[in-house]
Amino acid sequence: MPSLYRPIPLALCGASAFAGREGEVKGPNPVNLINLIRNREEGVTFPDPSPNRGNDTPDTRHRPSRQTPAPYPSYCRATHFHERSIAMAKYSKTPEAVSALSPEQYRVTQESGTERAGSGEYLDNKEPGIYVDVVSGEPLFASSDKFESGCGWPSFTKPIDTSHVAELTDSSHGMSRTEVRSTGGDSHLGHVFPDGPQDRGGLRYCINSASLKFIHRDDMEAEGYGDYIDQVEEIA
Repeated sequence: MPSLYRPIPLALCGASAFAGREGEVKGPNPVNLINLIRNREEGVTFPDPSPNRGNDTPDTRHRPSRQTPAPYPSYCRATHFHERSIAMAKYSKTPEAVSALSPEQYRVTQESGTERAGSGEYLDNKEPGIYVDVVSGEPLFASSDKFESGCGWPSFTKPIDTSHVAELTDSSHGMSRTEVRSTGGDSHLGHVFPDGPQDRGGLRYCINSASLKFIHRDDMEAEGYGDYIDQVEEIA
C-alpha cells in the first residue's frame, strides 16, 4: 500500500530555516514552504520527526491524523504571501501584444502619441470596473477614481496601484509636463496635472483611451483581477 506521507525536510520550520521572532520570515525557501502549506491544507499527515527507538509500542504523539492536521507556526502562515507573489502574473510587453494593437493604439502607446480630444472610447464610460494597460494588462485605474474633468480625455484622481505607474519629466512641445507610463508594459498613457479635485488629492491623470482596456467589475474575477474588486465602486 503506498505511503500517505509526503516527506518534508525537517529543517523546514527549524532555526536553520528561520532566524528571527515568530511571525518574521527570514530567508525561507518559498517552494518548500508552499509544499508544506498545501500538504497541511489538504490534510496530508507528516512523517514522524521522532521515530521509535527500540520501543515496541508505536509512538503516535507526533503523527497528526487527517481529521486534525498539525498546526504550523505563525511564521509558516506568514508565507502565504510567498505563494500569492509567485502566482502573480508578470506584466510585460510582448511582441504578440504589440502586433495586436490597432494603428491608433500603437501610435499612442509605442510612439507617445495623443488621441484627439473627445474621441476616446472610454471618455464617457460610467460602468464599474478596472482599466488596465492595453499592452501588458497591468491594473492602472479604477472606475471609482474616474471623474468628469471636461478636458476631453478620461480623467482619474489616482492609480489603483502606484507600483504599475511611472511618472517621468516630459519637455516635449516646448512644455514641462509629467508623463505617465505603465511600469511593466512601458506604454505611454498620458500626463498627470495638479488641477484635479482638491478633496480627492488634487491630481488629474489625463489618460488616452487608446492606452487602456476596460474590464467590467462582473468579469474581474475571471480575468484575474479579483484582488481589486473591493476598490471598484460605481462612479460618483
